[in-house]
Amino acid sequence: MILVLVDHDRGEIDPLSLRALTAARKLSQEIHAVVIGSDGAGVLNIVGEYGAQILHVASHAAITDYTPMASGRALSELVEKLKPAAVLAAGSPRGNEQLAHLAAFMDIPMAAECSEITLGSPHHVLRARWAGNLIESAHVHSELLIATVLSFSTEPQSINGPAATLAQFQPELEPADTVVKILSRSSGESKGGVTLIDAKVIVSGGRGVGGAEGFANLEELATLLGGTVGCSRVVTSSGWRPHAEQVGQTGTKVAPDLYIAAGISGAMQHIAGMKNSKTIVVINTDPEAPILRYADYAIIGDLHQVIPALTSAIRQAKE
Repeated sequence: MILVLVDHDRGEIDPLSLRALTAARKLSQEIHAVVIGSDGAGVLNIVGEYGAQILHVASHAAITDYTPMASGRALSELVEKLKPAAVLAAGSPRGNEQLAHLAAFMDIPMAAECSEITLGSPHHVLRARWAGNLIESAHVHSELLIATVLSFSTEPQSINGPAATLAQFQPELEPADTVVKILSRSSGESKGGVTLIDAKVIVSGGRGVGGAEGFANLEELATLLGGTVGCSRVVTSSGWRPHAEQVGQTGTKVAPDLYIAAGISGAMQHIAGMKNSKTIVVINTDPEAPILRYADYAIIGDLHQVIPALTSAIRQAKE
């Protein structure tokens, strides 16, 4: 049996968890899912659709939002009870963090960012290293495999299964388990209400935009295309845009239908977050910029001229 941690944000399932469920089905016909927090019980139907027979819900008065150490504690209790062959989660920052706590509690290794998993003795994994520039082949010497699934390495595939059976439990938490918790939130949505992870179109800007005011043209183009604005790490470090819009290894990993990179040179950390985009358009004055190696289409020119021209042409085409 494979246990899959299904991450959710106040009851809203993380789409990357559907990819983890799909990956789990390749390893076993018996799939159990687990959510941390009572709000997660609402994903009963969708986890069943993706192959989970049982949904375990860890409910506790102290778990009112994301609490990573409490997640690890709850998972360790469930693992001791169920004795699964493997525990999987999405290779997102939250998925990696929660399974890292589980591995620490159980004092066994964890394999992060796995694109392929083979159960055995020992287990074998292929995992992304150095922002995906290196694929590591590794053996995991542990009876239980704890691993996260590399983002976008597995396409989510529904089997239209019935709703999972609900099984609730209350973990025994210690005060230290909830020291790290959410205190406040700021919206990660664009003006149009589209998040980076959900957007089909992302117009992303880097140092070449020149400043916070330069993003007005990118916002106009993104809105016209029904998408949202992203940015590189240097932009958030400069305070031009919020961290919620950062695309990259330390930001959000995305795979939209269209990714427009304007004024972004293409540092390894940024490439790791957007290289799975279906179509990549690069706008840059430097014909030697590293990001051009990943471009499907490239425009060598000044983004301050190219973006308004694109916006005008698209607006005319729509009219």
